[in-house]
Amino acid sequence: MRHLNVLIACEESQAECKAFRELGHNAYSCDIQSCRKSGNPAWHIKGDVTPYLGGRTQFYTQDGRHHHLSRWHLIIAHPPCTYLCKVSAVHLVQDGKINEERMAKLREGRAFFYRCLEANAPYVAVENPLPLRIAQLPPPSCYIDPSWFGVKYTKKTLYWLRNLPPIMGGAVNPDAKCYVTASRGKYRSRTFPQVAAALAQQWGEYVCKELNINPKK
Repeated sequence: MRHLNVLIACEESQAECKAFRELGHNAYSCDIQSCRKSGNPAWHIKGDVTPYLGGRTQFYTQDGRHHHLSRWHLIIAHPPCTYLCKVSAVHLVQDGKINEERMAKLREGRAFFYRCLEANAPYVAVENPLPLRIAQLPPPSCYIDPSWFGVKYTKKTLYWLRNLPPIMGGAVNPDAKCYVTASRGKYRSRTFPQVAAALAQQWGEYVCKELNINPKK
């Protein structure tokens, strides 16, 4: 069988990793944190994702096993948004002055964002919420909302894409409520399973077709 080699950068929940695995792909999550107790250590790389964004394909998963892949076909990255997102503006400017410590963190975050966007893979997606204007990120390629996939919450999420099409929504939940307000912000960075399934299905099929890979053979 031939499957896609997929890296989900900055993911310890393994929501997207699991979705790709359910479709038969060689998906791995990578984060400086261990995968959650509900996750699978055999699919998780614990550590700095930077070398893998640069193309490294030899690694040890959290269960201690060594892996050597040919290359990454698809990389989906979730760089930290703490200092980049628009809602952080209230902390960046205090008493009319720029908080230089946070500004330095913003620059670091922007540099890592670009590292993700320029990752060494033919197909790349980078996810983040609405950024600060001062962060000077490029215009996003598209956005999605979990309510498009039947989730009971709304939460606008932006994507910057390289060689990938926008994700198409399905059954919209007309009664969806604002996620951050309804959940008081709890777990707001997690990917909903319905969204993860849509990403895996649509981008998995697209990249397989582009690379002439038939995972069913």
